[in-house]
Amino acid sequence: MPRTDLSRRLFLSTSAASLALMPVNGIAQTLSPAQTPGVEVPPGQIDAAIAELPRIAADIMARSGIPGLAIAVVHEGQTVFAEGYGLRRADLDDPVTPDTVFQLASLSKPVGATVVARQVGEGVVAWESRMRDLLPWFSLSDPARSEKLTIGDLYSHRSGLPDHAGDDLEDLGFDRQTILERLRLLPLNAFRTSYAYTNFGLTAAAEAVAQASGKDWASLSEEALYGPLGMTGTSSRFEDFMAAENRAIPHARDGDTFAPLFQRDPDAQSPAGGVSSTANDLAIWLKMVLANGRHGGDQIIAPEALLPALSPQSFSGQPRMPDARAGFYGFGFNVGVEPSGRVKLGHSGAFLMGSGTCFSMIPSLDLGIVVLTNAAPVGAAEGIAAAFTDLAQFGRETRDWYSGYAQRFEAFFSLHGRTVGQEPPAAAAPPPAASEVVGRYAHPYFGTVEVNPVGTGLVLSAGPEPQHYALNPWDGPVMVFDFVTENAPLGSRSTLTFAEMENGPAQSLEIELFGEDGPVWFHRV
Repeated sequence: MPRTDLSRRLFLSTSAASLALMPVNGIAQTLSPAQTPGVEVPPGQIDAAIAELPRIAADIMARSGIPGLAIAVVHEGQTVFAEGYGLRRADLDDPVTPDTVFQLASLSKPVGATVVARQVGEGVVAWESRMRDLLPWFSLSDPARSEKLTIGDLYSHRSGLPDHAGDDLEDLGFDRQTILERLRLLPLNAFRTSYAYTNFGLTAAAEAVAQASGKDWASLSEEALYGPLGMTGTSSRFEDFMAAENRAIPHARDGDTFAPLFQRDPDAQSPAGGVSSTANDLAIWLKMVLANGRHGGDQIIAPEALLPALSPQSFSGQPRMPDARAGFYGFGFNVGVEPSGRVKLGHSGAFLMGSGTCFSMIPSLDLGIVVLTNAAPVGAAEGIAAAFTDLAQFGRETRDWYSGYAQRFEAFFSLHGRTVGQEPPAAAAPPPAASEVVGRYAHPYFGTVEVNPVGTGLVLSAGPEPQHYALNPWDGPVMVFDFVTENAPLGSRSTLTFAEMENGPAQSLEIELFGEDGPVWFHRV
């Protein structure tokens, strides 16, 4: 039987059932199969979800204890909600408004990706441009891979660099150039088939785009994106954030509360984590992305340059069960599929020193939400956004999203160090004499550290503008020091062990917490 006749008979035999299952919304009939959602959104449902946001925000603020947040929602090309809640600083009376400037942390990545997309559309670079051609001094430990490495490889975290490569150098105060140069010393995972989230890998790609454009990254971002969109409260420079009068003060978690203990300077990784902005400004950005690169009557970003950033480029989350949905990463954007069958784009940002942010957008609904908080990440921003997108799609909250996210974020606050919570051994040996350990010790990646006598004790100094750590006795050559960074929460404690002391002064020392992947050995210079 000819295939056309068979197809016709099958259609006729099932036409009644097919008609019964036809979507209520006739617009769906004009969509391709890949765009057809599984759940329709009736008129008024999105408006009802927006009306619930004050309740959701109040509930999650009360449960989390975060001091302040701002929310903006965009729909069908309009900002339909923009509010601030709580305080810019917990111990002062300054309220958060939609124009309060927050540090975005990693929400900077998708914002920066649209800067790159603008340059792609202008023909300055391509997502496939080789790093070797744009930034010749940048390389990885494998020369063959360095020859092939592209902007897109780094913007989708598929370069093979280890997870959070370079963050440990930033914690010690090294600048962007030094960190990017030292990435060549790190071992690599599989190329283009592995995924590892790397702030400085992405930063290297952005630096290459900036150099191809003849500008520094912050100036390029301002000229290519913030200026054309009228994002007057947005910057990729830390000094601009600090100069903002209406500025949200970061709050780290201190026990069961939040306190303004630290101020994070993310300039070294500005393309990956150094943007500061407001809810109102980010609403403009959301509308531009949802409009496929258009703003007002202008095409700010060419659609063909933007689409790759919004499309899956690497697996960010492999399914662990057959019924689990996969997670994907585009170029700077998380890309996933909601239970409704609708594509969702988003990203979170987190500084343990006091920032938790996120955005979610559902292109098929022309809908987006951004949530900015001035507190360490506990799932508050994500809980608000997820509750809202649930209500918009289903008319109900499918679960307690804040509770679920809070459990996942709790791992960030685990104290680091093998001696945390312990007392020195009862029969501890005395610490070594200063004459046995004072001196300079070097590591190819971390550089040189010094051990010096100060008063009756010893101090470790590390980093280009030395950070000083008082060494406390523990057990003979093993000493300890408090270690607080963006990646080691308040209360962490590192060991430092002097070694090779049999025939005189120590010839090496091991520091437990400098490295992302375990203890690091330094050798006497």
